[in-house]
Amino acid sequence: MTCINRRDLGLLVLRVGTGAVLAAHGTQKLFGWFGGGGIEATAAGMEHMGFHPGKQSAVAAGLGEAGGGALLALGLATPAAGAAAAGAMAGAVAVHAPAGFFAQGGGFEYPAFLGFTAAAIGVAGAGRYSLDHASGHVLDRPWTVALAFLGSAAAAALVVGRRAQGQDNGDVEGERAEADASPEAGTSA
Repeated sequence: MTCINRRDLGLLVLRVGTGAVLAAHGTQKLFGWFGGGGIEATAAGMEHMGFHPGKQSAVAAGLGEAGGGALLALGLATPAAGAAAAGAMAGAVAVHAPAGFFAQGGGFEYPAFLGFTAAAIGVAGAGRYSLDHASGHVLDRPWTVALAFLGSAAAAALVVGRRAQGQDNGDVEGERAEADASPEAGTSA
């Protein structure tokens, strides 16, 4: 008789719950499921939020969430799945950060929680009740943890940095346009 390991059972519950939430959120972006806008509406939203090009950003975010979430739920390639989902959530945190921390005010509480949870599962591993365990951890080696999280962190930093740079340039251009349009613009002091 095999004794159920509570740690592994807890990881299963955490993986399936977190993975399902992420996968559902990603399928809203990719396919318009669960009341989502689908890829075209998401692409337009991404452009509006400062992620350029919008369609590639929408696909990347949707795949990071849906793919990362599905793999987390299955416990397959767990380091890559956790890193992909955490990277996607880093972009969401950047969007919500100006509104503060708490979700009730539009803040980044929710995407940060999902990102940290996905990252923790990716680092801890999927546990005994997973496809990684069933496959002999072929896709869950110590070096894959480091590689997945370094790659995801670099990609997230690049995307969020490009967005911030674009917003800074847009703010400067917007201020210039407002200054040129003001009545005082044509007068000299």
